[in-house]
Amino acid sequence: MNQLVAIASLRMCPRALFWSCAFCLCSSLAAQSAAAQDMAFTLEETGRPPAALVDAPPSEALANGLRLYQRGRFQEAAVQFSRIVSGSTEDSVANVAKAQFFLSKSLFHLGHHRAALSIFEEITERGSDHPYFVQSLPWLAQLATQLPEPAGVVELVGRYPAETLATLDATETSMVHQHLRYLSARYAYAHGALERASRLFDAVDPDSEHYAAARFFAGVTHVRRRRARPAIDAFRSVLEVADRGREHDAHLRNLAWLSLARVYYTAAHRRDETGAHTVDPALLEAAIDAWDRVEPSSEHWLEALFEQAWGLYLSHQESRAMGNLFTLASPYFEGAYYPEALILEAVVFFGACQTENAEAKVREFHERYDPVREELATVMAGFADHEALYRFLLAVRSGEAALSPRIRGVVSSTLSDRTLLRHLEYIRLLDLEAELLEARPAVFRDSPLGDRIRADLTVTRSFAIDGAGELVEARFERLVLDLDELMNQMDTVELEIYRVRREGLTEAQRAERERIRAAGGLEIEVDEEHQVWPFDGEYWRDELPYYRQRVSSICTR
Repeated sequence: MNQLVAIASLRMCPRALFWSCAFCLCSSLAAQSAAAQDMAFTLEETGRPPAALVDAPPSEALANGLRLYQRGRFQEAAVQFSRIVSGSTEDSVANVAKAQFFLSKSLFHLGHHRAALSIFEEITERGSDHPYFVQSLPWLAQLATQLPEPAGVVELVGRYPAETLATLDATETSMVHQHLRYLSARYAYAHGALERASRLFDAVDPDSEHYAAARFFAGVTHVRRRRARPAIDAFRSVLEVADRGREHDAHLRNLAWLSLARVYYTAAHRRDETGAHTVDPALLEAAIDAWDRVEPSSEHWLEALFEQAWGLYLSHQESRAMGNLFTLASPYFEGAYYPEALILEAVVFFGACQTENAEAKVREFHERYDPVREELATVMAGFADHEALYRFLLAVRSGEAALSPRIRGVVSSTLSDRTLLRHLEYIRLLDLEAELLEARPAVFRDSPLGDRIRADLTVTRSFAIDGAGELVEARFERLVLDLDELMNQMDTVELEIYRVRREGLTEAQRAERERIRAAGGLEIEVDEEHQVWPFDGEYWRDELPYYRQRVSSICTR
């Protein structure tokens, strides 16, 4: 009898249900009844049972849609599924979810990838509450191969927990699993979860086509965590992949050498027990060698050439450092923008006690870049919004932007990075998808589904344009800020030059200068594999990596 009373009490006392009590603590049936009235709630407040538990026979529209899908008639199937998703039928919640999943797949097959992604986004927003949450995961991996990074596929993959990804760790879905693991690592990296990103990048299988990219990002992640040794190991594993002959990894190979050089260069700078700055010559030499490995055909070669110049200067190889800067100034790289090169040249001449040459570099810097700084600021101030900046980006890319020769090369090179190009590619794909929609038969094009796709593309394109314009604005601001910083550095060099000039050259320094002038400068040291050819005013492309410039020190001790 007590057991029967306990059950009755549980059924009539909502508080007992809410707190998961074993027995209802209400003192009387009257009190239980009052409590039930006080605790009134709706089904929406407590959550509905999983859709799979309330399934029902499909409507005629869903049955037709599934038959059309199986026959590959995705356009007609999508129209049927769209009717169900929009609520035009009496389908159950489970069947609506099924129609939503098959609608996204139909749109994918039709080439409406952005529209498919929009539907998958709605599915993943519900998480595991959606009966097709897990089944959507492989399709996101496929969309990642069709849409560029700004589309946001990585963000959707990031909604899946590790245990869900693990469900695809089987032989038949191994490659998809590796791709998703890489995408999930990218999500963690982008959101600052560096430890998790490291684990996921390290877990990508060497047989995966994403292995080289995963190893590179693993290295970058270790750098952000200030872990030099694991970063070096990761970058070297990228090189091992490239050495096995994967042509598509050439870009990553050069990036890996550039990144290795930077890690070695940073690690070479240390503080001894007294706090004094020291440079490890072995690590510095490793950095110089890594910069040498970046191929001249690479888009990063000039960057490597300039960075190496600083390493050569610190290793007392001034003639090689100046040769690198001489190459940067060649007509082959007329649009190259390296204002720091003049700072390094001034520093080299100053270190050799050639104050006149150092002063000349200071003047050249201000004559060349003070107007650039002002003009860049003026151009940036002339844009009202991000859409105007996007149109400016298009004009720069087409060569139609109204820019003076002074800043044309600077702006063009700055607005040519891969991130910006990916945004432009995304907008181009959105436009192609809009054209594809308008080319569809009227039954699809003018249907509610067509209207939905059209509206989604319009909104997405607007956001994409705003994002591209925002990136252009950030690039301009960075240009101006960087020039301000470089001007401060050059002002510091200039102050040191004025200090030395006030003191004047010593008699010994004057004598050394005259001796060097009479001798025609110091000889460039070469090994048995090289030969000296004096520069006659004409650059040779195949000699660009090998120029040297004599820098004769007149300093005396």
